[in-house]
Amino acid sequence: MSTRTRAHNVTAAQWSANGDAIGTIDLSKQENIPFGSNVFSLKEQRTRLSADTVGRLEQTLAKGAALDPALADEIAAAMKDWALERGATHYTHVFQPLTGLTAEKHDSFLSPDGEGGALADFSGKELIQGEPDASSFPTGGIRATFEARGYTAWDPTSPAFILENPNGALLCIPTAFASWTGEALDAKIPLLRSMDALSKVAIRALRVLGDDDSERVFTTVGPEQEYFLIDEQYYYERPDLYTTGRTLFGAKPPKGHELDDHYFGAIPERILACMMESERELQKLGVPVTTRHNEVAPSQYELAPIFENSNVGSDHQQLTMQIMQSVARKYGLVCLLHEKPFAGVNGSGKHNNWSMGTDRKHNLLDPGDTPADNTSFLFFCTAVIKAVNKHQGLLRASVANIGQDHRLGANEAPPAIISIFLGAELEKVFEAIATGSGDPHTPASFLELGAEVLPPLPMDGGDRNRTSPFAFTGNKFEFRALGSSMSLAFPNAVLNTIVAEAVDEMVDAVEAKAGDASEAIIEVVKETYLANKIICFMGDNYCEEWHAEAEARGLKNLRTTPDALPEVTAASTIAAFGHYDVLSERELESRFEVWIEQYVIKANIEAETGESIARTLILPAALRFAALADGTKAGAATKSLIGQLETTIEALAAANHYPDGAEGTELAIHARDKQLVALAAVREVVDQLEGIVADDLWPLPKYSEILFVK
Repeated sequence: MSTRTRAHNVTAAQWSANGDAIGTIDLSKQENIPFGSNVFSLKEQRTRLSADTVGRLEQTLAKGAALDPALADEIAAAMKDWALERGATHYTHVFQPLTGLTAEKHDSFLSPDGEGGALADFSGKELIQGEPDASSFPTGGIRATFEARGYTAWDPTSPAFILENPNGALLCIPTAFASWTGEALDAKIPLLRSMDALSKVAIRALRVLGDDDSERVFTTVGPEQEYFLIDEQYYYERPDLYTTGRTLFGAKPPKGHELDDHYFGAIPERILACMMESERELQKLGVPVTTRHNEVAPSQYELAPIFENSNVGSDHQQLTMQIMQSVARKYGLVCLLHEKPFAGVNGSGKHNNWSMGTDRKHNLLDPGDTPADNTSFLFFCTAVIKAVNKHQGLLRASVANIGQDHRLGANEAPPAIISIFLGAELEKVFEAIATGSGDPHTPASFLELGAEVLPPLPMDGGDRNRTSPFAFTGNKFEFRALGSSMSLAFPNAVLNTIVAEAVDEMVDAVEAKAGDASEAIIEVVKETYLANKIICFMGDNYCEEWHAEAEARGLKNLRTTPDALPEVTAASTIAAFGHYDVLSERELESRFEVWIEQYVIKANIEAETGESIARTLILPAALRFAALADGTKAGAATKSLIGQLETTIEALAAANHYPDGAEGTELAIHARDKQLVALAAVREVVDQLEGIVADDLWPLPKYSEILFVK
């Protein structure tokens, strides 16, 4: 007779197509291409709105101009009709509170007409402003709990869309979320403010650089989303997984990812079917997903879109995570977005590819064929180097959460030390400028592959450094330190703000120099690079030698969230964010309070969940096996481990009692140094027991099952 776990493995492995079959369609016909079909796009607006209104909307999108509220009624009426045609009975203002997730309150279009029927109504006022009850969202002290009023404000730069449901449809309107006093309670407002700040400063720089035509600079983002897909049967048999998002216990399986056979391998049929449906739904919502593949760890995958405006890209990333999780359930799968769901197995990140471009379609971070002669590129690239060096701690803090502490500073890329990888070609250019010697020009090179049938391939200026947290990758910087569950909004607001400050200071330095402007620009580039080159590192960020070298250079190594988060309220952060009106000191302090509290709460949930599982599942299983194996070596070993388990459980229970009077950072340090350390001690014993206790008695699915049964 099969053991319980083996029977479950057989069940999990037996899958047949049970999603919404896409079928084979002729994609040479435009009407069969689903992209943007559920988006109130400019194309849709042009068919439903007056030319004047469309023109003003396009001005808002192209130049950041304010939209006249007087046009709102016409837009709302058109949006309502479009939504009703697609079966939407309700609308919602989608916003991003400081939970890191999205939030929504649904309101019906329909209201009684007084004659026994109903009328569909949606006004400009309802489009522009909503009023959800804001009392239960985290605010970090910006407002008292009893002050329930909050406002959502329509963001016309991020298009409205329809979310389909088997029982209807919903019109979703992206919005910002602010307190009654006008302070930002969300992730979107700071991002929009930072984009405006960088645009103004970058235009100032472009004028000095001789560009008199560009009127606005946009930042763009293209995130690479890593995630796990596991059978939902195992998920719901693991209280730690469904409560905390990660496995608190689990011994290393005989096979992990050491064979590298999963990476870029053939995608299993069920997984590919799930991916295809997720992509189809995202394409209908205007999310430009383009890449999918197997990642390094077993059952780990990646999805990536092409570049978009930072605000829209951030909204789309939240939508992507939501769609991936909902579609997975149709296939008997669960999508895990935790940064480290399985100890000893590679975790998941979200590589944030960031760049700047003008309304004239000029990428400011494109070095061109001869970067040494591209003054504009050198100027803006140097500003990024300066910004990252000055605010390295803030960048680390922007990607801090409890899940990240299992990745950053551990044995995976990237480490907690922030550094920049420029690549061989750019390093040569900057060093030649800095020293005044050497040839900054690198002739084009080609890869000769040794087989006549294979064409020579152009060689990039430098290999990609997968260990670097902040790497230049052709015409953009890849901020590789984001966690897989995180919103893009705050890290990109940080990038925009600190680069705006650096650009501003460099322009000041250029204008302070007498003589030829082009010579002054190169001189400032040289001075700035020399002053900040300590942040540039071209080697292996994993190696211990780098940790020692980084310390000698004076770089920060903020290994855990409690170490990193104080950077959010550091004097340099307050000065930069205040000067550019991105976040006030009060708003920054509120975020620090929220994120510290979230760390404490999540650590406590993990510790209490671990105590419960160890006490009520693991210990009874070990006791049963000890009785069964009494008189054997296995029985003796089990009894010894049972004693250790009981001791560590009691230590964990003691750690789960907060010290009297502790709050804020003190609680976070207690959670890190007491609760999570005690939990790790319990885990060490439990994982040893997993290798001894009879398989049919072990109460939790094992890694060897969860990760390999597809």
